[in-house]
Amino acid sequence: MENVNKQRDIKLSKSLSWLLRHGAESQGLILDEGGFIDVQKILNLKQFKNFTVDDIKRVVVQNDKKRFTLRYKENENCLQIRANQGHTLKVDDDALLNLLTEENVPHVVYHGTYLSKLKNIKQKGLSRMKRNHIHFISKFPGEGSVISGMRSNCEVVICIDTLRAMKDGFKFYKSDNEVILCPGDNNGLIPLNYFKEIWQLSPLQRLD
Repeated sequence: MENVNKQRDIKLSKSLSWLLRHGAESQGLILDEGGFIDVQKILNLKQFKNFTVDDIKRVVVQNDKKRFTLRYKENENCLQIRANQGHTLKVDDDALLNLLTEENVPHVVYHGTYLSKLKNIKQKGLSRMKRNHIHFISKFPGEGSVISGMRSNCEVVICIDTLRAMKDGFKFYKSDNEVILCPGDNNGLIPLNYFKEIWQLSPLQRLD
């Protein structure tokens, strides 16, 4: 029974991630500028009809990557939820995220990728792809506890010189679950001249 409940929570978490990051508009729902939406509107959807408010609260609290934030909006008397990062839906960065400055940004941030992607990255730079941001963590893998921002099976880490990039107009943000995010340039890219180092993780060796 415990395993069944765990699988049910995993299904709910994945469904919420998809809806809040990518699928709300296709389901007739509108996120506010900070990415929030009423929990009850979600539960009214067919695919969520077997879940409750308590189920959503539990998944938010227990999610190991802290993907979601809940808030109670008193003037509308409703509980709301948002995904903390990873959106392809349009949201207001300044409402969703915390803008970093030269005083509080980590001087180097780290992006995880794979050996199969490295050739293309070295040719074009880091791309946000279909998402709104390129994702980073603030510590080299293994140097400290990181909740979210890099897949555990990444083979390569690209180190970005944030101060140099910020001086040239790039913006860096931090999400509520400590992921560092950058929208890139007008093409959604961070060019190679902001790369500080490139490391293969196993065996540990520099690739730049």
